[in-house]
Amino acid sequence: MKVSQMFFQTLKEVPKEAQIESHRLLYRAGMIQKLASGVYNYLPLALRSIRKIEDIIREELNKRGCQEVLMPSVQPAELWQESGRWNYYGPELLRIKDRKGGDFCLGPTHEEVITDMVRKNLRSYKQLPYNLYQFQSKFRDEVRPRFGLMRGREFIMKDGYSFDISEEKSKENYWKMYEAYNAIFRRCGLRFKPVDAATGAIGGDMSHEFQVLADAGEDTILSCNCCDYAANLEKATSRYSEIERDTSNVPPANDIPTPEQRSVEEVAAFLGKSTKEIMKSMIYIVDNEPVLVVIRGDLEINEAKLQAFCHANAVELADDATLEEISGTEHGFIGPVGLKKEVRILADYSITTMDSLTAGANKSDFHRENIVMGRDFTPAAVADLRVTTAGEACPKCSGTLEECRGIEVGQVFFLGTKYSSKMHCEFIAENGESIPAVMGCYGIGVGRTMQAAIEQNHDEFGIIWPMAIAPYEAIVLPLQMNKPEVVEAAFKFYESLKALGIEAVIDDRDERAGFKFNDADLVGYPVQIIFGAKSLTNGSVEIKIRKTNQKVEVAIGEAAEFVANFKKQEMAVNA
Repeated sequence: MKVSQMFFQTLKEVPKEAQIESHRLLYRAGMIQKLASGVYNYLPLALRSIRKIEDIIREELNKRGCQEVLMPSVQPAELWQESGRWNYYGPELLRIKDRKGGDFCLGPTHEEVITDMVRKNLRSYKQLPYNLYQFQSKFRDEVRPRFGLMRGREFIMKDGYSFDISEEKSKENYWKMYEAYNAIFRRCGLRFKPVDAATGAIGGDMSHEFQVLADAGEDTILSCNCCDYAANLEKATSRYSEIERDTSNVPPANDIPTPEQRSVEEVAAFLGKSTKEIMKSMIYIVDNEPVLVVIRGDLEINEAKLQAFCHANAVELADDATLEEISGTEHGFIGPVGLKKEVRILADYSITTMDSLTAGANKSDFHRENIVMGRDFTPAAVADLRVTTAGEACPKCSGTLEECRGIEVGQVFFLGTKYSSKMHCEFIAENGESIPAVMGCYGIGVGRTMQAAIEQNHDEFGIIWPMAIAPYEAIVLPLQMNKPEVVEAAFKFYESLKALGIEAVIDDRDERAGFKFNDADLVGYPVQIIFGAKSLTNGSVEIKIRKTNQKVEVAIGEAAEFVANFKKQEMAVNA
């Protein structure tokens, strides 16, 4: 491909919305165009990289017995109503109507569609297992799209789904896909970490995310400095030490005035206490049921853990009317003792570390001190419901948790029968009984993977592509287009690269050498072969390796083989 004929344009200035370097580089290297908020055109360079990522995914999945399908992006509401997610998924689900008034959505994911597809075909246990996947554009109506392809509204995703005869067999498939994902991201040349993760709106009771390590990542990861434990912030936990409480000398609970003191910090300062002596009390609506969560005041409630503990589809803070109905007061004065209406109470483990605590008295401008769990109130359950932080003890060993940032590029879920039981995706077992298939779900954000590679691999000059997913592997740079001998030698060499299977372009534009060099660095071609009149007189060319920015002089007759060997070595590193 001649650069003069390529559909791209490098830029010096980028839109103000591009806040992280990978987003800016996607614009500057002529890889994407914005069509609407969170919706982008993928230009040829970007699409070549995306197709390479897709090919790697296909190879790894196909050799593990997976089969590719393609499902519609427009999905009927009936399927989502059948699974129960139509009312729970939230505003990110873009709901539409057809001309007859029928309800549909633009698919953010395809659990319902794949379950419907399989149940139409599934009859006997002898047909299983199935492991099906697709590449397709998804749509999630993000409230605040940002960071380009990292948090877009429309995005390219590989989603896969497994169907098995038992939980044991399904978990075998889960771990097979876990290993496949490790191989995929390793082959893409990424530095990544699999981490324990919350299941969120997809559901299920086991999940791992694959996080590309990058300072600009949206996700916080906590990992042990001694063992392999790693989890995202939504799922991370730490080791708890049992503390023997002595409540025998705690006086009876009593109400004390705290006028206008609502926050934990305000109440603690007003009463001369530490924030850990205050009980934070929050009322949530968990699948339409109000739940009071209590936690030590110096800690934060982890809503993802709450959702997982309750096996809920949705969790949100209660509104003011609900607070008044349950507690008889407003936010800031709520506590577990003396509620106006009986409600399920869940306590974080941190409550068990304190002999007594001070909480809202369920009347305005008053708090109640000397509250003892087990004496003054008894929670329905005690669980890990808090946000874990760096510096805490690892739950698996004697190590300490450390914090880093990551970009989620893939996630695997063990779903169980969450969808198959509700949607009657069943098979006749060997004993003649009709039972639901056991499912897994496996997703990769393809465009996000491409951008994550850029975020992790760039310098002040531009992109530094891993060889396996670079749009092109090499660029030939003739520096003097007005000298026939330079042009002829460059084009002859360009053809020799192609003959060796090197994906190359030649910059045939009549531009200054500095302009060509800058563009080559910006786009990030892994190998640059520079043809100039001076080097040709010596029978050599200059080859620049983009990853190290090092240049070497190589005899013209040996240069093509040099590039081919370099490619082979680079591809072998992550094979």
